[in-house]
Amino acid sequence: MTSTASRPVLSKDGGTDNRPGPLLGVVLAAQFMALLDVFIVNVAAPTLRAELSASGAELQLVVAGYTIAYAVLLITGARLGDLLGHRRAYLGGLAVFTAASLACGLAAGPGQLIAFRLAQGAGAALMIPQVLSLIQRNFTGERRVRALSAYSAVLATGAAAGQVVGGVLVSADLFGTSWRPVFLVNVPIGIGLLVLGARVLPRDNPTGSTRARALDLPGLLLLGAAVSLLTVPLVLGPEQDWPLWSWLSLGGSLVLLVLFGTYESRLARRGGAPLIAPRVLRLPGMGRAVLWITVAMGVNAGFLFTLTLHLQGGLGHSALRAGLTFGPAAVVFGAVGLTWRSWPARLHRALVPGGFLLAAVAAVAIGGLLKEGGTGGWGLYPALGVFGAGIALAFSPALTGALATVRAEDAADASGLLATVTQLGQLLGVAAFGTLFLGVTAEDGAGDSAGALWVTTLALAVAAIVGAAAGPARRAR
Repeated sequence: MTSTASRPVLSKDGGTDNRPGPLLGVVLAAQFMALLDVFIVNVAAPTLRAELSASGAELQLVVAGYTIAYAVLLITGARLGDLLGHRRAYLGGLAVFTAASLACGLAAGPGQLIAFRLAQGAGAALMIPQVLSLIQRNFTGERRVRALSAYSAVLATGAAAGQVVGGVLVSADLFGTSWRPVFLVNVPIGIGLLVLGARVLPRDNPTGSTRARALDLPGLLLLGAAVSLLTVPLVLGPEQDWPLWSWLSLGGSLVLLVLFGTYESRLARRGGAPLIAPRVLRLPGMGRAVLWITVAMGVNAGFLFTLTLHLQGGLGHSALRAGLTFGPAAVVFGAVGLTWRSWPARLHRALVPGGFLLAAVAAVAIGGLLKEGGTGGWGLYPALGVFGAGIALAFSPALTGALATVRAEDAADASGLLATVTQLGQLLGVAAFGTLFLGVTAEDGAGDSAGALWVTTLALAVAAIVGAAAGPARRAR
């Protein structure tokens, strides 16, 4: 009998693909690059503001424009991949992302940079859903589970790595270009991935059944509007002290989400092709996985954001030092995300709740080490590593368990849904915990910032415990 590990990987057209390694490498490299850009600008923001003379609102849009476009268009990108072909959509999104990165790096003013960041986010939104879809369609059995583990390791490692890489590039000031390499670094990588992708990605099948599904334009408009009304105030509201428009926008998003759900259910009953097939939402364990992913990404993003504020604003660390502080969390997250599948099978069901509890303990330990206004000493770095391990265990098995048994025809819907949930979780985390941190901070100074961080880490621990309370994971198959 041939083992699962030695079986050829099925391609979309039913043939075989004997290059699963290069295919996975290409799509995950692009995934990592796109995620890097969500966080890489954070540590460059002070330099960027000074050199471009950007106002506070303009700086917010430079940082957040990418995230807004990315979150709003993710599910649209997933469906376009279903209609146009995942290879074509992936390469097209990568080309847009690469060209927009070049334009960002050459921007002459904040207005141009905001416009190009929106274009960059749109390119990522077309490209990123295809990563999961290509994994779902080209890997089977144990290979699919391993590929999903690698995907989940890359997904959140990109968050911490963005802080590190951003700090290194800004501090290096290559050829006197200051903040511009933060964007220009994507250009040679993107070009290389386009060349490799054209060679290793399987050809799209023009007669595939999923290609016949019509674009659900009303659903697309309803969901796009709902996500826009949700993400814009989450991104801009905290910096503007939550003005009235932000609350009206959040309320409007809830109304539109209800309308979207009602419309999609009716469309499915009529035999139409809804933007998100209801059967995907009913998959075993999907609802709990959505909760886990939202909480894990919210805790992770909230922690990274508030600790960065403390390191740079409270302790006065340079962009390089602040970025490198996150190194242990990034390294351990990646290592755990890639290896947890080889741990004893009897432990797998407890990994997600155990990971949340580990992250809660680490968050409290980190807050305790820093709450007196000091640097935390060498004990900070092991604690950061434990936090990375906890988030990896909370996130990776949840994602893998949700997707390991998804049928090929549902790959695009599941990919778009979970990619969007991941992004919204990060936005919610930054908005909630960032607002808490800034609200507690009464004035500038290491002591006030440290006290605010202590309160915030306690809140992060509570959120992680809520994630743990959801119960044991489904075992990935």
